Amino acid sequence: MSHFSNIKTQIRNLPSLKSALSDLGIEWKEGPRAVRGYQGQTRNAEIVVEQNNNYDIGFSWNGNEYELIADLQYWQQPLTVEGFLRQVTQKYAYHTVVTETSKQGFQVAEQQKTEDGAIRLVVQRWSV
Repeated sequence: MSHFSNIKTQIRNLPSLKSALSDLGIEWKEGPRAVRGYQGQTRNAEIVVEQNNNYDIGFSWNGNEYELIADLQYWQQPLTVEGFLRQVTQKYAYHTVVTETSKQGFQVAEQQKTEDGAIRLVVQRWSV
């Protein structure tokens, strides 16, 4: 029986996911690569985060979004799964907004981290 869990996300943009993980100081490898699991089981993923215990975390495209794949029994991160996904999703959203608005000619004019940990962005575009 597989020990892997697939956790749905709202992550659809691979470059923003890579930037988010890098911002958080998480070392990742680009796939397709095998995510190592219980008793030598593997799953393929586009992004793999190797853990010291030889049980990996991966992000795999399911046709709609990148799911988090991991054997949660062997989760070895400083945050819970929920905390990890919350941080990754926040950084992912930041990079997606900055990238998409810059494509439309906007630039970040102001950026603040609020007391509750939210990121406030002000973007502007000069018209001539």
